[in-house]
Amino acid sequence: MLRNATCDITPRRRRVSTDAKPAGKGRSARLVACLALAAAAPVDALEIEITEGWDSPTKIAVVPFGGPAPGGVDIAAVASADLARSGQFAALGSENMLSLPTVADEVYFRDWRQLGRDYLVIGRVSVASGTAADRVFALDYTLFDVRAGREAASGRLSFAAALARDAAHRIADDVYQAVTGVRGAFSTKILYVLVRDPASARTSYHLTVADADGHRERELFRSTEPILSTAWAPEGGRVAYVSFETGRSVIVVQDLTTGQRQRVAEYKGINGAPVFSPDGAKLAMSLSRDGNSEIYIQDLASGDLRRVTRQPNAIDTEPSWSPDGESLIFTSDRGGRPQIYRKDLKTAFVERLTFQGEYNARGRLLPDGRRLLYVHRRERRYHIAWQDIETDAPPILLTETALDESPSIAPNGMMMIYATRKGGLGVLGAVSIDGRARLTLPSRRGDVREPAWSPFLAGPNLQAPGA
Repeated sequence: MLRNATCDITPRRRRVSTDAKPAGKGRSARLVACLALAAAAPVDALEIEITEGWDSPTKIAVVPFGGPAPGGVDIAAVASADLARSGQFAALGSENMLSLPTVADEVYFRDWRQLGRDYLVIGRVSVASGTAADRVFALDYTLFDVRAGREAASGRLSFAAALARDAAHRIADDVYQAVTGVRGAFSTKILYVLVRDPASARTSYHLTVADADGHRERELFRSTEPILSTAWAPEGGRVAYVSFETGRSVIVVQDLTTGQRQRVAEYKGINGAPVFSPDGAKLAMSLSRDGNSEIYIQDLASGDLRRVTRQPNAIDTEPSWSPDGESLIFTSDRGGRPQIYRKDLKTAFVERLTFQGEYNARGRLLPDGRRLLYVHRRERRYHIAWQDIETDAPPILLTETALDESPSIAPNGMMMIYATRKGGLGVLGAVSIDGRARLTLPSRRGDVREPAWSPFLAGPNLQAPGA
């Protein structure tokens, strides 16, 4: 964790060419980071392409950290890339830095003001204990407010080499929160389906989990039949999805630690669109066991099933929970075309939420419970849009491509990830909720579909003793 502190600073500097311009300049910036695969079982890596950022991003420099690189990981580079990926920060490349301080008394603020930096991060890695086989590293890092000429925050982490990327993401989270006041989401993960050899006799489906930056991909399940509708449990230890492994749809809950899979719904007809309740004890889902598609809630401990909607001549599907767990958002064509509705689970009151456009589906409330994110069709093109459900304001389009679907919101409510197509392949896209930052995450081989962003995760304990 970061902690506020003050320190005395004695300047030191080195001479470096400054002909190159600092990286990252609003919408004109295009940063491409190729992400290498780092997993026990190889799966195709994602490649992040940041195509747009804020018009006036916060300019930051994350200086290469001193000391060893645990597990060969450049921790400073990973943290810098995290911040740049948010679109809110323009990170300076190390080749453009006038000095490379690793401790406070080497910081010369005039250098960083000359380079137009608002903030500066430095750090040093050291070996805390252990042998080469079980070495434990310590990392001290500091965030400086360059304009004010003072330390803004600092922290100390302790970790094994295998957790070096976790340490980098934690630093990015802490820096993001110190600068913006919003909790960072770089230590979260994404769940998605990788489709290899699509549209061929060899097509296979791979349920995959990875860090939010696409690294450390891990295959959870593979099948020759489709996998759909991925969802996270609120504690981050389980996922749910729809599998056609038996030849028809079944809803599966899988434990990420043990790998144990449980088929929780395999009724006749459609079993689809599972989503965990905020307390993790129940699943809302869409079932056609009684004829047409309706919304149900299943208690995961007892298996008890509760029918939520009863609309004989309509299709009710794609449920999601309100943040307080007291109502369900769902898609229904009961008015003639797909629109988004909300049902209060205590009073049974149903209200329509979307009115503009002939097709609105897959609704998800942001953590504030006020803004609704959904798929919106306009001029035969499918986009992701959001609207304030407490006003009559029109929907605001967040995406610009033609076939955008499956939106999933970051736990801090600042970005969302979705499925789209680019160059004939399925890719993941991400956009900030204000629409000012955009990126895509294609795979080198195959389609990427059905994304779900994890909740905040407890993660490994990186706190150094006495920190």
